[in-house]
Amino acid sequence: MKLIELKNSMKPIESSSLVDRVESNLVDFLIERKFKIGDSLPKEIDIAQTLGVSRTVVREALLRLRMIGLIESKKHRGAVITNPDILSLLSKVMNPSLLSKETLKDLYEIRLVLEMGMADLIFERMKEKDLEELTEIVAAEPLVTDENYFDRDFEYRFHSKLYQIGSNSTLTRLQLMFFPVFYYVHSSDLLKKPIRVKRYVSHKGLVEILKHGNPDLFRNAMRSHLETHFQRILMEEN
Repeated sequence: MKLIELKNSMKPIESSSLVDRVESNLVDFLIERKFKIGDSLPKEIDIAQTLGVSRTVVREALLRLRMIGLIESKKHRGAVITNPDILSLLSKVMNPSLLSKETLKDLYEIRLVLEMGMADLIFERMKEKDLEELTEIVAAEPLVTDENYFDRDFEYRFHSKLYQIGSNSTLTRLQLMFFPVFYYVHSSDLLKKPIRVKRYVSHKGLVEILKHGNPDLFRNAMRSHLETHFQRILMEEN
């Protein structure tokens, strides 16, 4: 790219918060010029001259873009656009000890919403072998009727299998990150303990609906299965 074209595409940077502004300007530039994965960025010196900043500032801004996975360095090509791993940074901070009470509760709610929203994907993509595996999982579970019963291992195995059936890699990774937080909140005193509820559907009941029902029935059954968790959230607001 010629320097004159670059100058016409970028605006000079004001003196305050230089790195922040350069980073923002670069992202806007990439979007406006419709850069694609594998495209090379302009040279550091050209960016610095165009924006009226030092190469050190440009390097720091580019480093930030590397840290979020938006660009990477290639030999003989400089910085090139990559497909960013949108969950990599999130996974590094998804630790209950690092998160506030409000954030923990938000994540708890998000997982409940995700569980409710997967019905159509599950019914569209499940295979007979998936039903067989779910049947084996619930057959190994203890026979309990208490809706407040929560066995971490069985919960993880059953719900992870549902995410796997959904065949969405981002959702599956979110499940891996969310479950430790979900279990932490469930086991803590961040939320009030639920009262007994009448409309509880077990894992076994969910599997039966997967075998003989439809997405709407499964969605409603999942809501009943998660009733105690929803109840704990809603009790906080009353």
